[in-house]
Amino acid sequence: MAVALWGAHSVSASASIAMPIMDLVDVQGIRGNQLVGYGLVVGLDGTGDRNQVKFTSQSVTNMLRQFGVQISEGTDPKLKNVASVSVTAFIDPMAGKGQTVNIVVSSLGDAKSLRGGTLLLTPLRGVDGEVYAVAQGNVIVGGASAEGLSGSKVTINTPTTGRIPNGATLEREIPTDFNQKPNITLNLRTPSFTTAKNIARAVNNTFGSGVATAINKAKVEVLAPMDTQQRVTFMSMLEELVVEEGRRPARVVFNSRTGTVVVGKNVTVSAAAVSHGSLTVTIREMQSVSQPNAFADGETKVVNNSLVDINQDEAPMYIWPEGTELSTIVDAVNSLGATPDDLMSILQALHEAGALNAELVVI
Repeated sequence: MAVALWGAHSVSASASIAMPIMDLVDVQGIRGNQLVGYGLVVGLDGTGDRNQVKFTSQSVTNMLRQFGVQISEGTDPKLKNVASVSVTAFIDPMAGKGQTVNIVVSSLGDAKSLRGGTLLLTPLRGVDGEVYAVAQGNVIVGGASAEGLSGSKVTINTPTTGRIPNGATLEREIPTDFNQKPNITLNLRTPSFTTAKNIARAVNNTFGSGVATAINKAKVEVLAPMDTQQRVTFMSMLEELVVEEGRRPARVVFNSRTGTVVVGKNVTVSAAAVSHGSLTVTIREMQSVSQPNAFADGETKVVNNSLVDINQDEAPMYIWPEGTELSTIVDAVNSLGATPDDLMSILQALHEAGALNAELVVI
């Protein structure tokens, strides 16, 4: 079985890649924001929350009272077509009042499905507790479920989560200090002293000496005009600048849940000798009946027979010279017939021996 590996084999470890600045950094003050709210989805075909979810009936009672419907204390509506849900939204940076955004609706109780439901007017709040948007609309569910009288059940995808495209409207803008500070801070997505130096040098070569300063490997400060129109023009020119990105750290990523192994292009090994084999122990249990002769003074008993077999696969030893690159590692590991689990063990052993020039990351 060949081991699944991904990496750029044709690009050398020392090659530099020229990229637009905005592909390498995030501008401080220009960021998205998360909103969350609690609401009710109505109109379900008997697939809503059951009686044990008390807060759903309480929410319906409180809502009806706001519309002037008087319900006596202790009355249980016993609704099956209503579900309590959480409503979440992501607001793009600098989104304006009146713009619409997509929302995600997820069941909070034990509703079986939100298919066919309608979300009632729901305020969406930010981390500061203020209401920034309101949401309402018909829920689109990509999943489905069916259940028979015998208890047999079939579920496709997740019917308790849905989306409402353009289901929320912004009622107020989220404040930002982007236009208020004399400096613009560029936060590097992949911290690197070389990348920070190259960004500062490219900005200074274009706009003049002293405009940009590399604070550290993750941050570059840039002087910008205070006039709004000039600042927009300045940012437009900044977006068009292209710089060389510094060398990315060599990494090997393991996903133990899926058996995925990803090896980056910069991964090399020092001189090492590797041999990987497997030891298989097989135990088979069989039972037989010991039956004495007809006139013998004996008892009939069950006898256990165990067959134990030990098999050790033969594996050759591979010697990797100094500076061996990814393609050689892949060919050698695949020639061993190693599985992803075997590859994890080999690379971990190389790392412990100090022969793997890369960082191990387990996700």
